[in-house]
Amino acid sequence: MRRIYHNGKVCAGRTFLGRPRTRHRCLQIEPDLTDLMAMSRDANELLWAWKGWRDAVGRPMRDLYPIYVNLSNVAAVNKGFSNEGESWLHRYEDPDFIDDIDYLWESIKPLYLQVHAYVRRRLVDYYGSDVVDLHGPIPAHLLGNMWAQEWNNIYDIVEPYPGHGAIDVTNEMKDLGWTAENMFTVANQFFTSLGLESMPRSFWAKSMMVKPRNREVSCHGSSLDFYKNKDVRIKMCTEVNMQDLFTVHHEMGHCQYYLQYRNQHALFRDGANPGFHEAVGDTVSLSVITPSYLNRIGLLQQSLSNHTESNINFLMKLALFKLVFLPYGLLVDKWRWQAFKGEIQPNDYNQAWWNLRKQYQGIQAPIPRSPHDFDPGAKFHVATGTPYVRYFVSFVIQFQFHKALCDAKGEQGPLHLCNIYNSKEAGRKFRSMLKMGASKPWHDAMEVMTGQRKMDAKPLLEYIQPLTEWLRNENQGKFVGWT
Repeated sequence: MRRIYHNGKVCAGRTFLGRPRTRHRCLQIEPDLTDLMAMSRDANELLWAWKGWRDAVGRPMRDLYPIYVNLSNVAAVNKGFSNEGESWLHRYEDPDFIDDIDYLWESIKPLYLQVHAYVRRRLVDYYGSDVVDLHGPIPAHLLGNMWAQEWNNIYDIVEPYPGHGAIDVTNEMKDLGWTAENMFTVANQFFTSLGLESMPRSFWAKSMMVKPRNREVSCHGSSLDFYKNKDVRIKMCTEVNMQDLFTVHHEMGHCQYYLQYRNQHALFRDGANPGFHEAVGDTVSLSVITPSYLNRIGLLQQSLSNHTESNINFLMKLALFKLVFLPYGLLVDKWRWQAFKGEIQPNDYNQAWWNLRKQYQGIQAPIPRSPHDFDPGAKFHVATGTPYVRYFVSFVIQFQFHKALCDAKGEQGPLHLCNIYNSKEAGRKFRSMLKMGASKPWHDAMEVMTGQRKMDAKPLLEYIQPLTEWLRNENQGKFVGWT
């Protein structure tokens, strides 16, 4: 399944959409199809890419996935678990974990419904009611992402206040001649400004920062800990844009965690739970996206502090990236837990997948799907057997971490404008948690960092509060939800 995913390509014939083919060759998922889904505004072209990717990788996995489920369950039983899903959940050391994440989602869902309703109306305005139903789920191919997991790439369609600015410094990065190494250097400087570790010399010598020209590689970004002599590395096909600037900080956050807990026993050289590991770099990214920080590194001149319209634009773009991901981050493993338990059978895999996507995301397939399709397999983490709920956890607790670090800095302003760069007080609090690794239950690590022992969505909701009020006014008297 991993090989099918990495080798997947979507190819156009001699003609494409009834026209002579001029643009398309055989496209890989990264960066070709990813860029097409982000930049195209042609509904037919988007559908071609969306369907083509699922035909290329999902369908060939259809008969392999039940074998994978059976083998994984055998291994889990041999380890003392009832199924593989239970084995994954064991990492969270909490019998109430599923109830807790369901509670978190229910507290966030009202805001998600407001964003969904607003975005759907703007898509109706753009594509027409024959493509998007004003009262139904949104077709999955129109949201700027192959999996409709993040919607920030369609910001140009849904921007609340055109002409009032939105933070995207991609053009500035290119105009200033930034390279991938510049992006990694800036990320390293942020961590060291907090008093944390600098990446070792071997990191710069042995990491893969750009796509090699002489061989095929998997471009899915990842970080690696070689457990010896501070040898940590990143493998990434970095492109010079703002999105990858965030990703560089995310991956370096993993490396920072590796370095901080390297003196723990080998059994405890891991995150307090899988979501903690994902949250570390993203916590830093919440400062990186602030106008004050981007101004500090010479990429932005404007300020949002006194402009309501610019603040709403800023928060909308963040919500399209962070908030709308949450239901997807939950449902991927909800579906796999059902498969591992045998609650859904192979002939029902695809239908169950789309049932969950409608239930949680208000998203639907743009064309009819059948039991012969296997649309979950179009996602890297399903094809490679990588647990996914860690990202849901991360996207909640990173706001808890951010608030705790802003409090440690003594920040008084709005949470969404807080920038912890150069705060040694925040760095000390951060380090105290990172050094623990997995030596204590994650509840203890959470308490050291935030003073709380549970995950809490309140900091996320506080961060986005100005947008919440704006959306309620914007959606007043309009249909919210989906039929």
